[in-house]
Amino acid sequence: MSDLNTTMDVSRDEGAEMKAETFLPDDYRPAEDEPFMNERQVEYFRRKLLNWKEDLLADTRDTIEGLQDSTRNIPDVADRASEETDRALELRTRDRQRKLVAKIDSAIRRIDEGEYGYCEVTGEPISLKRLDARPIATMSLEAQERHERREKVHRDD
Repeated sequence: MSDLNTTMDVSRDEGAEMKAETFLPDDYRPAEDEPFMNERQVEYFRRKLLNWKEDLLADTRDTIEGLQDSTRNIPDVADRASEETDRALELRTRDRQRKLVAKIDSAIRRIDEGEYGYCEVTGEPISLKRLDARPIATMSLEAQERHERREKVHRDD
C-alpha cells in the first residue's frame, strides 16, 4: 500500500531511522475544507518558515559583506554623514530581522511540539489565511485585536 501524501526517505542520522517526508505539490495551498494542521499543512508552513528564515539570513550575510567592503575613509563631511545614516538604517533593519528570525525559530519549535496554528490565548485554531499572511502568528485575529486594544488603553493612561 502506498500513500500518495508521503514518500519514504532513508535518513542515516542516529541509527538509520526511517523518516517520512510529506509530499507537497508546488502549487499546494492550505484549504479550509481539509483537516486543520494535517501533515500537508504543517509541512507547508514549516517550509514557508524555513524559506523565510533562509532569505533573512542571506540578507544579513549580504549586509555584513557590504559593511565590511564599504569601510573607507570619505573626506567630504556630508557624504560621510549620509553613509553613516545609511549604515545606521541598515543595522536597524537587520536588528528587526534578527528578532524576526527568533520568532520564526519559535514558530518552528511550535510545529515540532504540535502546537503550531493554535491561539496561545484561546487554544482555538488560527485561520489559515492569517497564518499564510503571517506564519509567525501566535494569536487568532480576535485575540490579537483584544490584546492590541488592552495595550492601547494602558499606553493612553
